[in-house]
Amino acid sequence: MNRRTISMLLLASLIALGSIAAGCTDTPDATSADSAPPAGEETPDDPGNVTAGNTRFAFDLYRQIASAPESTGQNLFFSPYSISSALAITYEGARGTTADEIRSVLHLPANDTLRREGFAGIDADLARGDENYTLRTANALWAEEKYPFLPEYIDVAERWYGANTTNLDFAKNPEGSRATINRWVEGETEEKIRDLLPPGSIDSMTRLVITNAIYFKGSWVMQFDANETREEEFRVAPNETVHVPMMQRTDEDAIYGYAETATLQVLELPYAHGSGTELSMLVLLPKEDNLTAAEEALDTEKIAALWDSLVRERVNVFFPKFTLETEYSLPGTLAAMGMPTAFTSDADLSGMDGTKDLVISGVVHKAFVDVNEEGTEAAAATGVVIGITSARPDTTPVFRADHPFVFLITEKDSGTILFMGRVTNPENS
Repeated sequence: MNRRTISMLLLASLIALGSIAAGCTDTPDATSADSAPPAGEETPDDPGNVTAGNTRFAFDLYRQIASAPESTGQNLFFSPYSISSALAITYEGARGTTADEIRSVLHLPANDTLRREGFAGIDADLARGDENYTLRTANALWAEEKYPFLPEYIDVAERWYGANTTNLDFAKNPEGSRATINRWVEGETEEKIRDLLPPGSIDSMTRLVITNAIYFKGSWVMQFDANETREEEFRVAPNETVHVPMMQRTDEDAIYGYAETATLQVLELPYAHGSGTELSMLVLLPKEDNLTAAEEALDTEKIAALWDSLVRERVNVFFPKFTLETEYSLPGTLAAMGMPTAFTSDADLSGMDGTKDLVISGVVHKAFVDVNEEGTEAAAATGVVIGITSARPDTTPVFRADHPFVFLITEKDSGTILFMGRVTNPENS
C-alpha cells in the first residue's frame, strides 16, 4: 500500500453460515432506530437510536478486548460498525434467547422498523457522496444454492440492508465459494483486506455468508508536510522508548478543535469534505503515560461531553505516523459480553430457514489502518461462520502524542464510530 496515498475508511464485514442441530424458540421483536444526531446531541438510552446503541457496543467491545491477557501492552484496532452491522443482519434471523442476547449485546432498539430504518439511514448517510472523498457501503448475501432459506429473511436483508443474494455451491465447491467471497471482500475494500475467510473456514456444511463493506478515501483538512516529519522518541513504557516518524503542525494555520481535562488532552483531526458528511479522528492523549485516563473516557456521555468541549485554537501538534494490522477471534469475547447461546447447540436462528439447525461456529475480525501526512486509510472485515455440525508562547497548547493514546474515527453527522483503537507502540504493525 502506498503510505503517501491518502485514504481512509473501509469496512467489510462477513458472515459465513451453515446448519447444525440447535434448540430454543420464541420470536422477539427485532429492534432499531434512526441514525443519531452528532455526538453530544445523542440520547444514549433512546430505544430508537441505532447510533447510540452502536456507540455503546463499540465501547463495551473495546473494554472486553483490551482486558484480555493477550492484549496487555498491545496495539488495538477494529471496526465496531463492521461487527455490529454483520451481527444486526444475523439478528434478523435469530429468535428466542439467541435474539435476546444479540440484541442486548448490540444495544439494539426493540422495534423492527426502527432498527432497520436506523441501519439503512446510517448506510445512506455514509454513501451519499462528497467531491472531496470517496465513501461507499455494500452488503451481500451468498447462499447455498440448494438450501431453502425463508423468503421473508432474504427480503428483509435486501430491502433494509441492500444485501442482494448470490447463490453458490458450498456443498460441492466450498473452496471455490470461499475464493469468490474473498474476491468480493478484496474488491470492496480496495484489496486492503485479503483472505478474510481462511482455508477450511467454508466447508460442505456452510449454508450462508453475509458480507458488509464500507470504504472511504480522503485526506486531512490540514495535511502534514512530509519534510517536517522527524524521527523522535515514543515512550512505550516509563523507562522504554522507540524511535518513530513524528509528523508535526506548528504553523500559524494549525487551528484544531482542542480541549483539556484534568487527565487528558483531546484533539480533533478532521478529514476534508464538501457538502457530504463530516469525518474526524478524535485523539484522547493522557497527560501521564497511563492509558487508563483515556480508556475511562470511553463512555457515551463522556465522549459526547468531550466533543462539546472542543474549542478551535492554535495547537502545536506532534503526531506519529503508524500502520496497524490486527486480527481477532471473537466467539469468546462476544459470549463473555452476553451472547453465549448463539455459539452453542441451543442457538435459534430459525428466522433464516424455519429450522433450529444453525449455530455460529466462529467469528473472525481483521482490520488495517495507515495514518500518514496526507490522511488515513482504514479497512476492516468481519466473518461470522454458522455451520451445521513552530515556536509559540508557552500559552500555546502542545499536543505531543509521544506515548500511548486512544483514537476514534467518527462520522460526525450521525456520531457513528466507524473505527477505534489504541496505539501503545507505533513501531509494531
